[in-house]
Amino acid sequence: MFIRRFYDDRLAQASYMIGCQRTGEAIVIDPARDIRQYVDAAPAEGLRITQVTETHIHADFVSGARELAHATGAQLMLSGEGGPDWQYTYAASDGAKLLHDRDVIVMGGVRLDAWHTPGHTPEHLAFIVTDLARSAEPVAMVSGDFVFVGDVGRPDLLELAANVSGNKEESAVRLFHSLKRLHSLPDHLQVWPGHGAGSACGKALGAMPTSTLGYERLTNWAFGVNMEPAFVTTVLDGQPTPPSYFARMKRVNRDGPPVLGARPGLPEVDRDAVTHGLKSGSVVLDVRPKAEQAAGHLAGTLGIPLIKSFTTWAGWLVPGDATVILIAGGADVAATARDALASIGIDNVIGYAGPSVISGPTVRTAQPGDINNAGAMQADGRHVLDIREANEYAAGHIPGAEHHPLGTLESSVANLDRSTPLAVHCQGGTRSAIGTSVLERMGFTDVIDLTAGFGGWRKE
Repeated sequence: MFIRRFYDDRLAQASYMIGCQRTGEAIVIDPARDIRQYVDAAPAEGLRITQVTETHIHADFVSGARELAHATGAQLMLSGEGGPDWQYTYAASDGAKLLHDRDVIVMGGVRLDAWHTPGHTPEHLAFIVTDLARSAEPVAMVSGDFVFVGDVGRPDLLELAANVSGNKEESAVRLFHSLKRLHSLPDHLQVWPGHGAGSACGKALGAMPTSTLGYERLTNWAFGVNMEPAFVTTVLDGQPTPPSYFARMKRVNRDGPPVLGARPGLPEVDRDAVTHGLKSGSVVLDVRPKAEQAAGHLAGTLGIPLIKSFTTWAGWLVPGDATVILIAGGADVAATARDALASIGIDNVIGYAGPSVISGPTVRTAQPGDINNAGAMQADGRHVLDIREANEYAAGHIPGAEHHPLGTLESSVANLDRSTPLAVHCQGGTRSAIGTSVLERMGFTDVIDLTAGFGGWRKE
């Protein structure tokens, strides 16, 4: 049996290719939208992709299942569980095979058993993997967003992201009973989860790429809560705020993501095109490192450095239907940024400009400030905005600092006079740079970035 894990650090998302080396067949589970990695990997291992599936309708990225099936001619297989209210609407038109509880997929000496594991979503499937050439005992579970290392998939996303009211408690109960169903499986079973640390699909995901069911029984909090009411309360408490783009991803993946196919290279555009884009309502997105943006950036641009959290903040701050022009250090960086945006369904990126366009009277530089002068700034009438998450603010904050999380910053300060003097901080300076960009783009004229963040604040 062949197994390979593919991982997207920005999305903290894992996908898997499992194959039988004797027959040359392979299946890809939970593919990302950038399918080149699978198309290239399969022949390198002497395999052909014959089947594509996914564990559930994803909320945090655009599924590549449809794209990969179209590109390879593989059989698309999707969950048929979950009831009539939450089904893939494109399954029939794409000739997808619907999978149900206990359905079996066989590729030579490899067997996958589909288990219906509702809770995170109603239609969720896990796949129990057996290497028949070695043993009749299962070797692993591709758990999707059901069981993570150290955590389980949050059951509130359908209510929060898809507006299915009153669903989260019921989903938590289903998740509790799905976990109980694992009782019959052995401790040695490897757990191959769909996400790692940093994903918003849970609240305590570990950084280890895989685990075993026995280890999770010993260490995962969810396996230690044996009473249903206590489990429901605990699993719903303290979940992070899901990015706003999750709602759009649910709809896109349910109804069928557009098939991108081969895309031409991204054209480089000049300063006039950037200026026109700013005037016509395009999002001009500066993806250069934050230090370069601070040294000089165009007025009206949105600055989100191309770092690990890029897709999270782009998903929060860039509308899914926006026309986007990138400012990047080169063609390779721009291509990477375009792929990252496509992974969350922002497809209309029309070009990029290099740093040479940053010149002239519309160039601005950042105003850095000392976090330890926050008290004096407040005394002088400057609003200090803490743009961290609610749990961070609750754990400790600068006295008098106003809480405005970055994801909802634009709407929460919409009624402030644009001449109001502001100072922005986060924990370590990355989010505050983005927040400063958001505020400047809104028209605020006096914004200081407290670059050291709360981590650099000294209590007096």
